[in-house]
Amino acid sequence: MARIDQVLYTAKTRTTGGRDGAARSDDSRLDIKLCAPGSHREGTNPEQLLAAGWSACFIGAMGRAARERHITLPADVEVNAEIDLGTGEGGFALQARLAISLPGIERASAQVIVDAAHQLCPYSKLSRGNIDVTLALA
Repeated sequence: MARIDQVLYTAKTRTTGGRDGAARSDDSRLDIKLCAPGSHREGTNPEQLLAAGWSACFIGAMGRAARERHITLPADVEVNAEIDLGTGEGGFALQARLAISLPGIERASAQVIVDAAHQLCPYSKLSRGNIDVTLALA
């Protein structure tokens, strides 16, 4: 298990009502309504939040991986994340697919960056060995 030696940031939220509730950060920058996946009510769901957070973090990890290799990431880098919520033998579970676009970077170099980012990204570390994750260069 990874241990933190120095805390860089602590996100603080208060959630009420579960999937049909609301979540707000202590600094009020995040203030959202929640709804169950597939519902037509106003709001988002935890799977969408995970997809957004993971893809943003993954782009940051790719930036670090690229800098370490003296490669500049293109301004139009993209990560399209899909998070599936489903059921299986052990009950509810998640699985993820990240489709990564690094235009202008040679495919072999792009793959090295993606692989390194998957080792650096805290969300990837959180998922490792816990859910099925597919990474694909678009």
